Amino acid sequence: MKSLFSPRKAAVAAAIVAAFSLTACQAPAKKAEAPAAAAKPVDTSLTQRTLGDGLYEMAYSPAAKALYVASAQSFKDVNGGVIYRLDPTTLETKGVTHTDLKNFGTAIDEAGNVFYTTNSLDGAISKVDAQSGKVLERLVFPGKKDKEGYPAGAREVLWHGNELYVGRVADPGYISVVDEKTFKLKATIKNAGKWVTGIIYSPLTERIYATNGAGEILVINPRTRKIEKRWTAGDGKEYLFLNMAEDPATGRLFVTDDSKGKATLVFDERTGKVIKRIEGDALAIKFNAKRNEIYISQRESKKVLQLDATTYAVKNSWSFDNNPNSLLIGPDNNTLYVTLKAEFNKDSSTKGQDQIARIALK
Repeated sequence: MKSLFSPRKAAVAAAIVAAFSLTACQAPAKKAEAPAAAAKPVDTSLTQRTLGDGLYEMAYSPAAKALYVASAQSFKDVNGGVIYRLDPTTLETKGVTHTDLKNFGTAIDEAGNVFYTTNSLDGAISKVDAQSGKVLERLVFPGKKDKEGYPAGAREVLWHGNELYVGRVADPGYISVVDEKTFKLKATIKNAGKWVTGIIYSPLTERIYATNGAGEILVINPRTRKIEKRWTAGDGKEYLFLNMAEDPATGRLFVTDDSKGKATLVFDERTGKVIKRIEGDALAIKFNAKRNEIYISQRESKKVLQLDATTYAVKNSWSFDNNPNSLLIGPDNNTLYVTLKAEFNKDSSTKGQDQIARIALK
């Protein structure tokens, strides 16, 4: 796996890259321009624009009526990151916050007044005002650093019950629990396996699920903070689980693997067993209960898929020049946002800037 960061941060970067995205594909050879008569019709449901470098996860604030995008900026000779505030309909930039640390994962509180972004390379998390985009507080996690002096990466963040659960990319990995009110470290869930990658809460089982790079799903009781179960695919294959989505009405947990397994596995939450395997590279995943649909970003294939959640049949797909990364469903449940990442060069620079896309679901 090729590192996307400078050599100075190679130890931390190797884990972060595997957790947030995988090695970019080689640029395909340019195709000859097709005659005008054969041109593909314009997709009026798709709005797309170039935004900046290092785009990762998004957060929508109903209170501010704004779409926020976390950016790590460039990984070559650039310090700090950016938080973009966009119009959720036009994707026009309404505000920009420059931060001294790079921003990756996001989560928003129940009221939508503040959101949180992980500063993965520095083992930190920041609280951001959703109206102004201003950074209100930051917590740099204490803990063991690697031999080069870098902390365990802070990847995904989950807001639940006035607490923040932050997955830490380390071996062994762990989860840092933060009190939302005091913004201080409250507890640590240890022995979470190699690299804690994804983390969500299930209203059905009242448990937190966390994925790791060893192909495990951890079932965690948020009241006791104990790991009660460890689910695996049980097929003897290696997996590097990344992101999850849940259909609480049917007790299905959707889990992606964009590295070793190249598939989306569907687990039955009652048994912890795999009931369906959807082949194909899969990075981000979202479930839309209102429309009974699943959305998957395919970084390698450069597509976003829209699946029927009952039959798993592909209803629609969108192809892009850049690599689809993170997904976010809008509050109307009829809008899907996508961050699109430019491919990397060998020196950690990129072949262009990242983009943001808005899809009006049909």
